Amino acid sequence: MRAIIVFAVEGALGSSLALPLEMLHAAMQHRRARDRRAPLPAIRVAAASRGPVSMSGSLRLQPDSVVSRIHEAELAIIPSLWRTPQLTVSRHAGITDCIRRLASTGTRICAVGTGSYFPAAAGLLDGRPATTHWSFFEDFSRRYPAVQLQRRHLITRSGNFYCAGSVNSVADLMVHFIRELFGAEAARQVEAQFSPEIRRPFEAASFVEGEAGAHPDESVWIAQDWMLAHLGEALRMPELAARCGLSTRSLNRRFRAALGTTPLAFLQQARVAAARELLRSSNLSAAEIAARCGFGGASHFSRSFTSHTGATPQDYRHRVRGKLFSAVAGNSPRS
Repeated sequence: MRAIIVFAVEGALGSSLALPLEMLHAAMQHRRARDRRAPLPAIRVAAASRGPVSMSGSLRLQPDSVVSRIHEAELAIIPSLWRTPQLTVSRHAGITDCIRRLASTGTRICAVGTGSYFPAAAGLLDGRPATTHWSFFEDFSRRYPAVQLQRRHLITRSGNFYCAGSVNSVADLMVHFIRELFGAEAARQVEAQFSPEIRRPFEAASFVEGEAGAHPDESVWIAQDWMLAHLGEALRMPELAARCGLSTRSLNRRFRAALGTTPLAFLQQARVAAARELLRSSNLSAAEIAARCGFGGASHFSRSFTSHTGATPQDYRHRVRGKLFSAVAGNSPRS
């Protein structure tokens, strides 16, 4: 397996690299604990020189690679830049050149927040959907009009280019990458370790060019909207297809072309997402959640939820609630 590269950039947001690094190391520990002989990628911190790099928040990274010598990688992560992203990019031509080389070899390029200025300045995002931190939308759009800026999506993917609009969003992306690189079990373990209550699945949160995400098929949008508004109802494909003015066969075909999945699989993912939120934020019983989300019964709900998340509904609620503080009578200070 090729190396994973993180770019150390002077003044960049430290958490935009620290969180991905910690999640990657957790995934590697999980893999090694189960198979000591399993091949693992090296994680390299790359910069213009080998001198220490001061990030924001007093975080200092010691590079072990220089960008001029990097020609391939499995994944490359660009941190979010602070305050003047365009000026930072202009000062780091070596990083821009390295990103061009990696992109040409098919490396997954992940830009966090305003890190998207690097591939945009290199022309690598021209004609592609991309995003950046919301406070730089206008500046980004003005500088790079050829980029299809997605203002409503925190995650975008176009080919091997990924953008995350925030640090929380890069956590979603890291779970996706970990699933691809280390497998579903490692991804579930890392997700459980790193705040499952705030994570949205990559497939649900992202704009993916040509795959999941936004698409131009209005009939499929009608089907999606109806299913999301009627999670608790049984899915009858002929009726749903008729609502869209299509035959069942045509709806299935167009749904797969637009989203890369079937209507039933889409509905199941939406039901699990709704159940997550109810487990986190309500005191409804498993049976009540099952009924509201269309699982038919508590046992079916438990099997389906566990299959999708790696945790039973009860375990998931316990993990999430264990991280929430609530004041109870007797614990509040008395006047």
